[in-house]
Amino acid sequence: MIVISLALILVAVVLLVFGLAGGSSPLLVVSIGASLLAAVALVAGARQAAGRASAPNGAPAGHGGRGGDGRGSGIPTQQTSATVDTGDAGWRQPPGSPVTGPRERSGVADGYDDEPATEETTAEQAARVARLADEVRVVDGRPRYHLDECPHLVGREHEPLPVAEAVELGFTPCAHCTPDTVLLAETERR
Repeated sequence: MIVISLALILVAVVLLVFGLAGGSSPLLVVSIGASLLAAVALVAGARQAAGRASAPNGAPAGHGGRGGDGRGSGIPTQQTSATVDTGDAGWRQPPGSPVTGPRERSGVADGYDDEPATEETTAEQAARVARLADEVRVVDGRPRYHLDECPHLVGREHEPLPVAEAVELGFTPCAHCTPDTVLLAETERR
């Protein structure tokens, strides 16, 4: 996929040069399209590479950890979902324990390179937020809850969840959009 992406970039550059030199709008549009396809191919290639890198002993992800010598159990590993069966639609939960520990409250990004820190709140503020019915947004498998306009949600599938339920499930507030501060301020204005 990386090779395909590089080839598409080359095609996009050539089309861009000819489009600019000849003043041809269709060539410029096709150049933009080729650039977008190159980006998609690059992302797909990176995900494939990451999947191969995370598999044990170079085996394809989810194929039981067979080594290069062909020995192993041959039993595929079980993949589990992060949903909680509550009898309704099944809300998402963050990875790990649903109990908020000192590590999460310290602002550490919980092992995700792109995960925002936790918003610092007092115990009193956290208790007040846990009683609110306002909606926040959560991303499956990620430990933070966010406001709808949070930049961390851009390009990610997210779903609404009452903030009280998010707190109960162990989600913590995002430091970028500061949902606890904003929701408490809105509650005081009402």
